[in-house]
Amino acid sequence: MLLLTREDLEKVLAMREVIEAVEKAFLELYHEKAKVPLRTILEVEKHNGFLLYMPSYLESSEALAVKVVSLYPENPKKGIPSVLASILLNDPETGKPLAFMEGTYITAMRTGAASGVATKYLARKDAKTVGIIGAGVQARTQLWAVYEVRNIEKAYVYDINKEKSQNFADEMSKKFGVEIDVVESPKEVAENSDILIIATTARKPVLRGEWVKEGTHINSIGWVGKDARELDSETVKKSKLVVDSREGVLNESGDIIIPIKEGIIDETYIYAELSELVAGAKKGRDNDREITLFKSVGLAIEDAITAKLAYEKALKLGIGTHIEL
Repeated sequence: MLLLTREDLEKVLAMREVIEAVEKAFLELYHEKAKVPLRTILEVEKHNGFLLYMPSYLESSEALAVKVVSLYPENPKKGIPSVLASILLNDPETGKPLAFMEGTYITAMRTGAASGVATKYLARKDAKTVGIIGAGVQARTQLWAVYEVRNIEKAYVYDINKEKSQNFADEMSKKFGVEIDVVESPKEVAENSDILIIATTARKPVLRGEWVKEGTHINSIGWVGKDARELDSETVKKSKLVVDSREGVLNESGDIIIPIKEGIIDETYIYAELSELVAGAKKGRDNDREITLFKSVGLAIEDAITAKLAYEKALKLGIGTHIEL
């Protein structure tokens, strides 16, 4: 079995390739070539955390994997990332374990890639500015993915921890050669951005619909369960809503569940799943004025396809450590 560390994965995974792989996975999902059961969620109430078990199988891509991922919002205060994960990749033909790999980096890459796919279909073609609310690990790959699918000229970032915002701006401006301004409020981010990235562990809304201008595309990836949210109901109501999984968001995402409970929207308000856009079954953006929203809770097919990509590239490049169980 091949053991792949985070350092190994950083050497073999490029965002453009991950976006292409994830888009392919969504196409397989649309054509019913994917098995992706609703993930098992174990809430560890004593320590304010969640543990998620996410198996999937992509028939055409021959990608079979299970990810175990934890979400502990208080971790950053302890110097630990809020999201931690590991992935086991198996041979679909024999069930043999092929690789065990660090999953936190893959989670960040595939989550960014899914937003990249959504941005490709939903953001205005002339979108040039990006706003980021929440300057954690996920925000970095989110910006990377958006940068791959649109001609980004400037970005704005806000985090409740200003030092994190500044570190993000310094790091990512060097990486992409894009000017990134640290701003004082989420409102300032929203009012200046063609594309918004909301990547927080907030339990109450950090984005209000009144701040969002016409023509904006929003990628919302924050997830802390069905009783909390990072978007207010007005943001959801005024947007064309696309999700990665209807079943997933209706069971897990407070960003959608709470507006439904309030009577602001109902389940039919979901315009499409991302797979429908990828397959061409539904159109993405209709015009340059509408506000579009991609709400993601994450699908195991994204992990499986990215893990297989990493495994195959690692074998080709001779990267990783072979171990006997």
